[in-house]
Amino acid sequence: MIDDPVTARRLREAMPVFAVLAACLLGLTLAVILSLGRDVLMPITLAVLLSFVLAPAVRALQRRRLPRSLAVLVVVLLAFGALGGLGTLIANEAAQLAADMPRYAVTMREKIGALRARAGGGATLERLFATVQDLSQDLRPPEAPKSRATLETGAERPVPVEIREPKAGIASTLGSILAPVLHPLATVGLILLFTLFFLAQREDLRNRAIRLAGSGDLRATTAAIDDAVSRLSRFFLAQAGLNLAFGVVIAVGLWLIGVPSPVLWGMLAAILRFVPYFGAVIGMAFPLLMAMAVDPGWSMLIATIVLFAVVEPVAGHVIEPLLYGHSTGLSPVAVILAATVWTFLWGPVGLILATPLTVCLVVLGRHVERLAFLDVMLGDRPALAPSEIFYQRMLAGDPGEAIEKARQVLKERALATYYDEIALGGLRLAQDDRARGALASTQQEAVGAAIETVVATLARLPAPGRRGAVGPEAAAAVEALGPDRAATAIVRRPEDLAEGWRGPAPVLVVASRGPFDAAAAAMLAQVLGRHGLAARTIGQEAVARGERPETGGVALVCFSYIEPISTSHIRLAARVARRCIPGVRVMVAVWRDRDPASRDRLRRATSADVLVTTISDALDAALTMSARPADAASPGRPVPARRAQALS
Repeated sequence: MIDDPVTARRLREAMPVFAVLAACLLGLTLAVILSLGRDVLMPITLAVLLSFVLAPAVRALQRRRLPRSLAVLVVVLLAFGALGGLGTLIANEAAQLAADMPRYAVTMREKIGALRARAGGGATLERLFATVQDLSQDLRPPEAPKSRATLETGAERPVPVEIREPKAGIASTLGSILAPVLHPLATVGLILLFTLFFLAQREDLRNRAIRLAGSGDLRATTAAIDDAVSRLSRFFLAQAGLNLAFGVVIAVGLWLIGVPSPVLWGMLAAILRFVPYFGAVIGMAFPLLMAMAVDPGWSMLIATIVLFAVVEPVAGHVIEPLLYGHSTGLSPVAVILAATVWTFLWGPVGLILATPLTVCLVVLGRHVERLAFLDVMLGDRPALAPSEIFYQRMLAGDPGEAIEKARQVLKERALATYYDEIALGGLRLAQDDRARGALASTQQEAVGAAIETVVATLARLPAPGRRGAVGPEAAAAVEALGPDRAATAIVRRPEDLAEGWRGPAPVLVVASRGPFDAAAAAMLAQVLGRHGLAARTIGQEAVARGERPETGGVALVCFSYIEPISTSHIRLAARVARRCIPGVRVMVAVWRDRDPASRDRLRRATSADVLVTTISDALDAALTMSARPADAASPGRPVPARRAQALS
């Protein structure tokens, strides 16, 4: 323990720096371990991913009463036999392609010559060829200087040089012959051994992972790990099956087109498709070059381009979302970063494994609290909650982006739900910052004005149609929102309203004096208006200055508070409203989450007819109070679904 307060304060200030240095040192250490131990860690990683793919087949055989060990052995042998057969087929295709390359080179030279002939002597393409030839001449290494005798006689005298290597022993000869063969065989053997072990000891490994993750809450930890393993298994199995089918379709298409070695290019396309973004492009480049080299014309090249242009979008945008969602759960930056890092550490194999390994890290980050930073850094889900993103946009003075995101969310959710879960959440965050003095008065006014701009713009926009395309951030916001109660809310027609609710504006919303209360009151008035209950808003500051709203035809007065100042003040305001407008109903809206018992006590303390904490609750209460007496049991008449969605 440090007694000196100055030293203790300096240590506290330096702790973030120490934490960053420790994180960098840890990352560097892991990178060194992964690079130096690639010969051992790479087979283990491949075995883990292969076990995810083969686990469903093992479970299927076990359900047919086959012993675990026999099921594992059968599945693994079949899988490695299939992989070995494909490898042999690819090797034969590659050997045949290498034998035919001289013939294809002749075709390429003829095609280039034809292009030069068409270009003409003074054309741009001819000048381009000449420039390339000049550059190639300049880039050649300089020749060795000639001797004086060579310059005088004009002929070079060759100097005989003989290099004799010592005779190699039997051990070195065998090593040079067997080393290129033994290393791949050893890697395959390790993968086979670890795959058998992982599949046979699946439950034991799961229990050890639970122990390492923390057994304080055994139920939650078990559920998280089982869910993570199940998700990863389904994802890798679906991706492997889809890529295999993609390779088969490409191989058959190239065979029909006439491109040589279609099996080789199909399997290469299937393997490279594990690499997102760039894999499909790289897998397409090789058959395109081959089509150019084989066909003297251009029909084969065009047909190959059409094949990839049709098959890849169908696989990526139609089949993939049906199998395992719209994305891998990774952000584009994370995918590129992972591909770069793993390629640097493990070479081409690391490029193929980059996405599966990063998916594993993200899934662990979503289920293990200690690794949550992995989900934040690499996942495609927004790092902030929807209400936090909304408030951040208001702080930045950028309501335009918030309006665009609101448009997308409203394609899937009702306006009242958006206001309850996102906009009012941002208002509460602003109120919290104001209460603890984190927002200056100028910032409060700017944030309040930005929120009012969003509300006013949404009021002018036509209601969007349902079920449209949304971006990743809006999709995550829709997923995080609660039940869409207002989506089925009725829309009052004038003839469905009670007698006192047929005025031009039967609802009067009175906003509190805070800088954000006017925006909340405008949200409530806008939602009520879209459901057939016209509403006007006024602030308590305006009332205090002597302004008096038109009270004719007002049936409901709603006092809106982000944070209530005092129950006595609200009770006095309710009494004044009842005295000024005979027969009026009083609603108090406190936009804070409260339990039902607390809400009931607050309602009695404020002498309100009803107390609500969400816009959806306020809408339900207003629709109930506005019903004609004959329709009180089922207030209002529901409109057709299409119209209700458009109005809400």
